[in-house]
Amino acid sequence: MKRQIVATLMAAAIAVTTVGCGGAAAQGPADAPADNAEASDDEAGGESKEDREEKAEDSESASKYQTTYGSKQFDNVTISVELFDRSNAPEGSTITENRWTKYCQDAMAKVGINLEFVAVPRGDEVTKMQTMMSTNTAPTILGTYTFSYARDYFDQGGIWDLTDFVSGEDQAVNLKKYIGENCLNFGTTENDQTFGIVARRATVAQHNIFIRKDWLDALGLDVPRTTDELYDACVKFVKENPDGLAPEEVFGAIFDGLSQWNNDTIVFRAFSKDANDEKALAVGSGFEYYTDEGYIDYLKYVNKFYNEGLMNKEYFAQTDDQLKEYFVTDRIGFLEANVGYNVDILRGGLLQTLKENYPDADMIAMHPLESNVYPGESYQPAYGEGGLMCFCPLTATEEQVEAAITYLDWLATEEGGFTIYHGIEGEHFNYNEDGVPIPIDPDFNQSDKDWIRTDLFLVGNQGYFTDTESFNLNIAADNPGWEQYTIDDYEAALEGTLIAGPLDLPAPESQVEASNDLNIVRENYLTQVITCAPEEVETIYEEWRSAAEDAGIQQVLADREAIYDELHP
Repeated sequence: MKRQIVATLMAAAIAVTTVGCGGAAAQGPADAPADNAEASDDEAGGESKEDREEKAEDSESASKYQTTYGSKQFDNVTISVELFDRSNAPEGSTITENRWTKYCQDAMAKVGINLEFVAVPRGDEVTKMQTMMSTNTAPTILGTYTFSYARDYFDQGGIWDLTDFVSGEDQAVNLKKYIGENCLNFGTTENDQTFGIVARRATVAQHNIFIRKDWLDALGLDVPRTTDELYDACVKFVKENPDGLAPEEVFGAIFDGLSQWNNDTIVFRAFSKDANDEKALAVGSGFEYYTDEGYIDYLKYVNKFYNEGLMNKEYFAQTDDQLKEYFVTDRIGFLEANVGYNVDILRGGLLQTLKENYPDADMIAMHPLESNVYPGESYQPAYGEGGLMCFCPLTATEEQVEAAITYLDWLATEEGGFTIYHGIEGEHFNYNEDGVPIPIDPDFNQSDKDWIRTDLFLVGNQGYFTDTESFNLNIAADNPGWEQYTIDDYEAALEGTLIAGPLDLPAPESQVEASNDLNIVRENYLTQVITCAPEEVETIYEEWRSAAEDAGIQQVLADREAIYDELHP
């Protein structure tokens, strides 16, 4: 059975938070039109809209704020919503003015909400968020994937406590039903205060390790299961290349996480000594190079690849575009990358392109490598159940917050999020025999809606789905001809024990103060320890640890441990 290790402040609240979906039935807009202009008195149980509103207002049990879509008619209130701009709008559209933003605006207009969108460059969203918060210019709804930012703003009194807007049984009914209690808990403090609304991921699959299956077959090798077998395969990829490439033309391996602030990779987890220790994972998240005793063994492993010419000597300067070029020009034997990377059309259909020039080429997803520390076990990183977190800055008015939660509630309905993500039946998709929406024309969908659907659908990451299998079938159908590769990728990414994020605790003040210095130290020493002579690895690694201590890492970890202990009594 698959297991998940989830160590996070937000997840800690699961044990103590009681915010639930309540007993009310979901009220999607198809069941309760926003202005009820299309609903007869019979459909509404014989009561007019005015009667129902009056009854709700008079009822002592009714919540102060009405945030279930269709339960309140607002008085022309305006809200603004951050929308990530990936500079991918098709001709004739902009990120804020297109068919789908208008669709959202029309739905909100039915309940008296004026909806505006604020474009923020995806690559600059953190800096932009910090600027908008500090200058009191933030939109009504902001989003971040780093929960600790929102928690810090909440602790500093800069964003709304949303508890009174979502905790009642009659409040945000669609939203709570869709995202579930666990996702609600990710945005809830240990004191049951809700500071953010967290999107539910359709899948927690995060990474794959890929290998050239055709090269393995030509060399008479099985798909590697251990780090030693992987090393042996990469040696033969380079020294005995089946396609006749010279050693200097082949990168036996492309390792992930060597030039960015990311220590948690599938290959590293084969060496990790903390992989089954929830507390160690939480406290050391982002600082594994210092906290995990297995990290030095991982560094020695990568260093061996570097010194034996089994990886790109200029890996530290390698760009994403260069990586894709290496892939499609028959130069990579093994790499770790995002799930689905080999055939994802949004990343350029790399295997598809490779096979155009080398028809026999085949790059498949592997199972996670067996642990060198815990026999019979394998570990790999995964996304946490929660994705993007939305929150409301204190500059928003009370009514704007009420309207904002109403908007998020609508996004959780089939008329809202499902349509934004999947489109319209008969135009964008048809249901298969299992009731899964299958795209009709992926190319049309990509130009019409797929380019914006992910960023508009704020309460769900990777699609409006209720189970992983449906997600796998749907995303596979987005890539006709390569469906099985896609399914295999996503299934492989969920094998073994999943170390599910976000593992990061809210940053203590010591971490905020030391962050830049620690980042510089890591950047300087990581390259040195990988590119040095093998006999120098341990010496340089100890210098790295010492430099990190000078930069304050021990105080950071002590404070993080105190936070963890406070949240896990």
